[in-house]
Amino acid sequence: MTSNDTAAVQAGPDSAIRAVFDEVASAWEKGDTDAFVARYADDATAILPGFYLPGKDAIRTSMAAAFAGGLKGSRRIHEVRSIRHLGDGTAIVITDSTTLFPGEGGVRGEARPGAEQRERATWVLSGRDGRWLIEAYHGCPEQAA
Repeated sequence: MTSNDTAAVQAGPDSAIRAVFDEVASAWEKGDTDAFVARYADDATAILPGFYLPGKDAIRTSMAAAFAGGLKGSRRIHEVRSIRHLGDGTAIVITDSTTLFPGEGGVRGEARPGAEQRERATWVLSGRDGRWLIEAYHGCPEQAA
């Protein structure tokens, strides 16, 4: 099943997958590294411009430094564009994701984030023991997608 309808995804069988993105976004906003990586598989990989993070420990180390440094006080918004199930407990999710810093958000009186803060991302999730885990993440700048 592939869905581009956000309302259908939220209400339908993909709500558990959407919850993963809500959880990691909430952890990001709190700067809580352990909660952020809780939804990553031990052998997960993350690839983004300038970074290759092999394994949950590498992701944890990188995000702890980021939350204490340049990403301190930021938040992350994920708009799920599509979810495709492969039939074996694996789902591929495409998101438009934006990093917002204090005072940004496009709300009246707030600055709209620049293009360098927006990306299109591909996520591979697996269903394990009744919960969805992030197996792989790859993000690229929105203008490159």
